[in-house]
Amino acid sequence: MSSHCHSKTAAICCPDPTGRSVCAVVLLLLAVGHPTLAQPVSGSDVSFVMDAKRAVVPPVIDGKIESGEWQAASRGKDFVQFEPNRGDVAKLQTVVYVLYDDEYLYVAFEAHDPESLMAQMTRRDAQLWNDDSVQIYIDTFHDGRSGYFFMTNVLGTQLDGRITDDGNSNDQTWDAAWQSETARTDYGYSVEVSIPLSALQYTAGKNTTWGVNFARSRRRSLERSYWSGPVDHWGRMSQAGDLVGLDVPPPGQRHQIIPYALSEVQEDYTVAGAVGLDVRYAVTPQTLTNFTVNPDFATIEADQEEINLTRFELALTEKRQFFLEGQELFNQRIQTFYSRRIADITAGGKVIGRQGKWGVAALSTYGDVDERADTAGYGVVRVQRELFERSSIGFLVVNRTQGGSQQGSAGFDTNLFFSEVFGFTGQVVKSYGQYGRGSVGFFARPSYDSSTAHAHIRYTQLGERFADNVNVVGFIRDDDRRELDGAVDKTFWLRSGAIERLEYASNYNVYWGAQSDTLRSWEVDESLAVDWRNRWSTSIEHTQEFKRFEKDFRNWQTGLEVGYNTRAYQSVRGGVGFGRNFDSDFRLLTGALQYKVTPELSAEYELQRLVLDPDPNGDGTWIHVLRANQFFTPDLFFRVFWQTNSVIERQNIQAVFVYRYLPPFGTIQIAYQRGTADFGKRSEQGNTLFIKLTTVL
Repeated sequence: MSSHCHSKTAAICCPDPTGRSVCAVVLLLLAVGHPTLAQPVSGSDVSFVMDAKRAVVPPVIDGKIESGEWQAASRGKDFVQFEPNRGDVAKLQTVVYVLYDDEYLYVAFEAHDPESLMAQMTRRDAQLWNDDSVQIYIDTFHDGRSGYFFMTNVLGTQLDGRITDDGNSNDQTWDAAWQSETARTDYGYSVEVSIPLSALQYTAGKNTTWGVNFARSRRRSLERSYWSGPVDHWGRMSQAGDLVGLDVPPPGQRHQIIPYALSEVQEDYTVAGAVGLDVRYAVTPQTLTNFTVNPDFATIEADQEEINLTRFELALTEKRQFFLEGQELFNQRIQTFYSRRIADITAGGKVIGRQGKWGVAALSTYGDVDERADTAGYGVVRVQRELFERSSIGFLVVNRTQGGSQQGSAGFDTNLFFSEVFGFTGQVVKSYGQYGRGSVGFFARPSYDSSTAHAHIRYTQLGERFADNVNVVGFIRDDDRRELDGAVDKTFWLRSGAIERLEYASNYNVYWGAQSDTLRSWEVDESLAVDWRNRWSTSIEHTQEFKRFEKDFRNWQTGLEVGYNTRAYQSVRGGVGFGRNFDSDFRLLTGALQYKVTPELSAEYELQRLVLDPDPNGDGTWIHVLRANQFFTPDLFFRVFWQTNSVIERQNIQAVFVYRYLPPFGTIQIAYQRGTADFGKRSEQGNTLFIKLTTVL
């Protein structure tokens, strides 16, 4: 509910900045060391191993588990809870079957449930954890840190993606063409899945081992359970089981050619057209390349308007498919690559590969600089080396070439694990470009992470010209700082009583000038969220902060929020915030409603209302956002997006009809737009119609 650009953690109040630092450190140590707070769960001695069994005849993927099709399959059962009672045996039985051949991995689930099934998500890549659903996790390199996940709910909706850094990072925008079907049964429901090996990166050969895990979510009891468990995180590949004895050849089809054609008609009868091409090629099963020429971003949903109570730039979500795929490989704490700095591109290429303990990812594009007419070349190279069981060290260089000048950064980072819960991350970056002095940034962060607790202390230093160099292609909100922050988060699951879950979070942050002892900012945040067993939820947040700009400011805000059924799709929540922000009192009202009008038609509405007193710049505003989705089938649907922002008199509407005749890439799209513009800006776009055809060769 808070509009500040910080995490949803919050900190315990202490009387002064020095005292708060001591307080934060003491609480962190208590959370790490106190047995009640840490609540360790002892690991199981059970070995989760499956023998890879070849399918003599491929099973028919119709959702019905026929004994003749799956009789030879390896089986797994006796799932273990991840939530709410980590380590307990799952309340209901789940049985998983696994087969494979030269082209596909086949998986089937028997999910027992005596009560009526619950699912609402019909949009591909929706958050299926909140429905009755099953999940498959595959570590094709058996490195215990990377892999793929595939999920489907009882309605047949699919979600897929990639995992890196042992679950600490994931990419849900990655899509593959895989098949799944679900059937209702007298014992609950069954699911059959086939995953083409050509969609995966893997090491081909005989007697190969893959890491695997299988999971199930049950919405009625909010239970999530795993075959190889208990796990500390939903994507923890280091805690997966093994699928042994695979004999997998290189994929038969190594390439995909995806051309498109687009026509555009504006209300003044101006007609335009465009064509473009994507080419995907597997150099080896471990190395994939992607080339694009004149990619189209016209039908992508506009950035949603939001209220910013800070004086810093907001980071916007990337929605363009070319930049989304593999984006998790470039994510870092000091964000030296921010793809939204690159506007439309003329051409680009990517390569993602693995060889033993080495991984490499590279991206190169040529296109516009922000929204200006200038053009530039952009290059990003990431190299990573695995260390020990879960640790790694990496190198990242990011560069923009424009008019013969080079600007960007190069740096090293590390992610070290000393045990299952204690770790260390660090990064050091040297920027280059217009400025030489004050061009270095680095941070160091020891941390504790369990399934229900987190604690860290971090020191960061950014030179006074660091952002000036990096932000041509990176995202640094503010530089010239020596920064110290600490956080403690704790989740309590209660087995009985009115309260089901308590989440407490605290954070303290303070920074001084990089070359002086001038205090520039301190901030203290604290929050408490309660999930009630009757599906209601409540939360309270409070922030106190000091900011030094043209003068000293003492800001504060308190936020309250109440919601119903917020861990499912069909939900409602509302909140109120109030406080003081840069010499103005403010009130912030928020609300959100998600509703299934029919099983195929869903609608979402969001509201933000900001009132400032005084309001010399007229920044008070109303923001309304409406989304609606009508699914005729999982691959035939109609979407509407509408938003207004009164402070800039913006009204934006986008409607798109999509038919995926060769899912997920082969599509026919008919789109209508009006008022589309950059975030926070008015638009002069009139009524515009797009027709786009994409196919797969």
